Amino acid sequence: MTELPALHATREAYDAIAPTYAELFHDSLRDRPLERALLSAFAELVRANGDGEVADLGCGPGYVTAHLRGLGLNAFGVDTSPMMVGLAREAYPGLRFEVGSMAALDIEDGALGGVLSRWSVIHTPPQDVPAVLADIARVLAPGGHLLIDFPATDGPQHETQAYDHAVATAYRWSPDRFAALLRDHGLAETARTVIEPKPTDQRQFQEVQLLACKA
Repeated sequence: MTELPALHATREAYDAIAPTYAELFHDSLRDRPLERALLSAFAELVRANGDGEVADLGCGPGYVTAHLRGLGLNAFGVDTSPMMVGLAREAYPGLRFEVGSMAALDIEDGALGGVLSRWSVIHTPPQDVPAVLADIARVLAPGGHLLIDFPATDGPQHETQAYDHAVATAYRWSPDRFAALLRDHGLAETARTVIEPKPTDQRQFQEVQLLACKA
């Protein structure tokens, strides 16, 4: 398996906090109606294109993978952290979870109807993101859909910005720049949502969700 240089540190950091993370965020979709609606739209699009398997990349303890299964998708989870995968398997024994790298997925070319990357790309240094997107494009079938989330930069003059994250260094992206990277890999943006931060949020970052389709 090809391993990006930053992956080892990220894996160790998430292994160390896996039980705490699972306890804190197991119900994180409850108060996020817009995100649940977008996940529902994503599921509908995948089903309309043939209902292929869906990979939840950076699945953590598995609650979003389980949510996708509840939406009728044949979803499975992939995460770099063995501890997270172990917790996911324990919590959802009927689902499939695998340890893996987003830049070297153990998945056949064109095998998937959809890919979800919910905040999982944020710890990937900008220079390594094209390798991740190339592998996502490789495993998606024609007409397959990608839904990817990340925090936005402070304005269009900033393509990327690093920030202190509680677990490991993370990166924000200009939505337009990220959409251009998707196009470079044959993934055409079909929809975009931008959620403004609440006044009580610790980080005053816009949240971006990009929906893209493989030609």
